[in-house]
Amino acid sequence: MRVVSTNEAPAAIGPYSQGMIVNNLFYSSGQIPLTSEGTMIEGDVAEQTHQVFRNLQAVLSEAGASLETVVKATVFIKDMNDFGTINEVYGEYFHTHKPARSCVEVARLPKDALVEIEIIALVK
Repeated sequence: MRVVSTNEAPAAIGPYSQGMIVNNLFYSSGQIPLTSEGTMIEGDVAEQTHQVFRNLQAVLSEAGASLETVVKATVFIKDMNDFGTINEVYGEYFHTHKPARSCVEVARLPKDALVEIEIIALVK
């Protein structure tokens, strides 16, 4: 088991890590739209989703994985009415490779984010 940590994504804001590698699988913590400096993106749900993907790409890279090796994504959204917009942005990152996915609406996300995504990926 190995802890994954990078300065290219926001630091954990609690007693957890950005991700863990177990055998050949990387498990990310949920990423919200914080910059690597810890500033919350206050834009619309599309801008927030793009920031979430920048964070995911950073932790995946540190783990020796990539969006192309993601096997499962879990998407948490504040408002199911935003699903179409989030799905459109999601499709920009997963346009040919389409991992398994779950999407759920939640009452509230950390720092009142509009979207949070966690992934499981194969490590190269």
